[in-house]
Amino acid sequence: MAMKTQYYTACSLDGFIATEDHSLEWLFPLGDIADTSYPDFIAGVGALAMGASTYEWMLRHVVAPAADPRAAWPYAQPAWVFTHRQLATVPGADIRFVQGDVRPVHAAMTAAAQGRNLWLVGGGELVGQFHDAGLLDEILVQIGSVTLGRGQPLLPRRIASPPLRLCAVRQVGSGFAELRYEVPRPAASAAPPGG
Repeated sequence: MAMKTQYYTACSLDGFIATEDHSLEWLFPLGDIADTSYPDFIAGVGALAMGASTYEWMLRHVVAPAADPRAAWPYAQPAWVFTHRQLATVPGADIRFVQGDVRPVHAAMTAAAQGRNLWLVGGGELVGQFHDAGLLDEILVQIGSVTLGRGQPLLPRRIASPPLRLCAVRQVGSGFAELRYEVPRPAASAAPPGG
């Protein structure tokens, strides 16, 4: 099975991955992550990338929650964090801070993943940059049974020609519909006659 670059996330029914202030509190009452495809998904991941807002959310809510002791960084895989700012590090975690073009980072992630999949954790604008570079293969999204009205969009890109290909649909309890989409590549331009 070929390595894939995947956007695995959850969003509200109206297409937001987080509220305007980057809160995910709406998400947790909807179901247990162990009931989704996440356990199998993360087992196939060899490297991951995320934006600064996602990383800072991880620092606040996963690595250093109010309860003691400090939780560990949850990923054994190397992680690339896109940022223009100086961010705190996590002792013992393989985290690489980068900025700029996603293509050389994707190449480094591919080498580090050793044939396993690449996970684009989010946010949507970062994933859009991978899409723009022709590097996004799949979108796996749990659609939550809530609406937020406003917030951080799932994927702020127009993807219409060719459209995404729906590959699988699964109900997860009463809180989620889990969808898997393949991201087709645009048709190559035909060579001019005699060219």
